[in-house]
Amino acid sequence: MAQVITLKDVASEAGVHVSTASRALNPETRSVVNDETAGRVLAVAERLGYRPHPLARGLRTNQTLTIGMIVPDLMNPLFPPIYAGAEASLRDKGYSLLIGNDDDDPVKAKAVMAALLERRVDGLILATAHLDFALPAALNQEMVPTVLVNRTTDSMALPAVIGDDDAGIGLVVRHLVGLGHAAIAHVTGPTAVSTGRIRREAFARWMDSEGLAAEPALVVEADAFRTEAGHAACDRLLDSGVSFTAIVAGNDLIALGCYDALTERGLSIPDDVSVTGYNDMTFIDRVNPPLTTVSLPYEQMGAAAAQTLLVMLEFEEWQHDVVDPSAKLQPSLVVRDSTGPAPAG
Repeated sequence: MAQVITLKDVASEAGVHVSTASRALNPETRSVVNDETAGRVLAVAERLGYRPHPLARGLRTNQTLTIGMIVPDLMNPLFPPIYAGAEASLRDKGYSLLIGNDDDDPVKAKAVMAALLERRVDGLILATAHLDFALPAALNQEMVPTVLVNRTTDSMALPAVIGDDDAGIGLVVRHLVGLGHAAIAHVTGPTAVSTGRIRREAFARWMDSEGLAAEPALVVEADAFRTEAGHAACDRLLDSGVSFTAIVAGNDLIALGCYDALTERGLSIPDDVSVTGYNDMTFIDRVNPPLTTVSLPYEQMGAAAAQTLLVMLEFEEWQHDVVDPSAKLQPSLVVRDSTGPAPAG
């Protein structure tokens, strides 16, 4: 009988993680893998005669063919594309995706996870983890495979699919410096989550690399990735009396809050203050002025997170050693009318 070639065989021969091989072989997630690696995996799969085995997971018992996904804010336009990408990948494999919202509240997150576990989900995709997130005992006991998306934790105990936030902040800082800005403020997202902390640390690093100091007085933290929180944080920045000509906002919603605070003070965007966002959410090109922002392929991010989870389910691997600890999607800068040359003087 001919030997059945498995995904693990392809990964071993290509010298990559199983999850990397899986992403390379899936057209929906291939762009997450660099071209050289994807080409090598495809060549090995063809040479070995690898064929996916769609019935393999059906041999396992007690499956519900449902996956749970928890997001921090259903009203945030960032998350529908992530959900859509994950749902499409899972649907292709016969899974349904249930979604829960925890309002970025760790206590509520545990309750939502408990409700999903009661429904006997086969796995979880979490977009809501804080840096100090630890797996609830129930998850450990039930051995439910779990993947993070858009966020990471300090422990890195779970595989994560994220954007390269350091590179993204570098894009906006260099863009503003290129326009002549030197006094650049940063209205950060909450630093209790990775997206807030990494972007804040990246801002300081990129300012330093451009020969500029990230003045402590010009860095203020919004208490949520929401418009009203961005408004309040920008008000504090303006009330400080410190001079600045540009703001790097922690995300697009915070940037819109900065719009409100600046216009209330009679300041023009970008003539008086340039503003950048992060995420390139739907309709952000329709605000006045259209927002310069960092774009990431969030639908691909969701698809990659689902693909990682499917690999874990295929190998029934709770210890996660069959998957990469993290995968980073590369950002791009979308320049619109909210940024312009630094005002003279």
